[in-house]
Amino acid sequence: MTDAGSTTPTGTTRHDRQIGRRDVTEWRSRAGQRLASRHQSLAQRIGARRALVATLAVGGGIAVAATAGAAYIYDGVTGRDGIESLDGPALRRAKTLRSPVVNGAAAAIAHVFGPVAMPVLTIGAAVGFAVRDRRASPVTLLVAAGAGSLAMTMLGKDLIKRNRPHRRDAIPPFEKSPSFPSGHTLNTTTILGVLAYLLALRQERNGPQVALVGAAAGTTLTVGLSRVLLGAHWFTDVAVGWVTGAGWLSMIITSHRLYLSTQDDDTVAE
Repeated sequence: MTDAGSTTPTGTTRHDRQIGRRDVTEWRSRAGQRLASRHQSLAQRIGARRALVATLAVGGGIAVAATAGAAYIYDGVTGRDGIESLDGPALRRAKTLRSPVVNGAAAAIAHVFGPVAMPVLTIGAAVGFAVRDRRASPVTLLVAAGAGSLAMTMLGKDLIKRNRPHRRDAIPPFEKSPSFPSGHTLNTTTILGVLAYLLALRQERNGPQVALVGAAAGTTLTVGLSRVLLGAHWFTDVAVGWVTGAGWLSMIITSHRLYLSTQDDDTVAE
């Protein structure tokens, strides 16, 4: 069976499996090779698509458990001379950068990458990939990205119930949900990361790939910092959003790489 990124009969490698010069189906470490071998065995038994879903489910469970662990660790040091000592200085610094133009830009960013627009972006991108590729795997990745990041955000907020910065230090409209972690940051890190990855695989040249990844990283950084500038979150809420989002993103990409690794095996059903 051949699929996107497979080797063609003439021996040329198709670009939709490559990031830069790296074929994403190559596993150079022993741990990666063992993981790919076990995934291959699973795919032979239940099919490539079901194996992808199973891998994402396991990765999602790990990501949610890691979020819970991070929340408990955070709760153990907050209020002491630990990571919370970053929050006051970061907020004071952010307040010095405020101006009508900067505030308006930060508010626009919050709206564009908020709880309404991001699901719309995810669904729209999923539909676009489904129509273009006529394959379910990109849709599966995007749905997993959105669902997983939402679950991680809700779990963290429910466990910690951290208060947001005082309203006197924030810019309206004020938000009422718990502050930890920053959902804007976590969701943007994961969803834009998956979109950049999927689009980069479809580029034949390195330049557009670098531009896509750089744009996603820059946007994620901007969204997180804008939350601090608005006084909607403490800096550590944003930092945890970046870290947990990047962790979930890495698991999604690893799951997709494992899926692509099964595509040239005639013994594996889709």
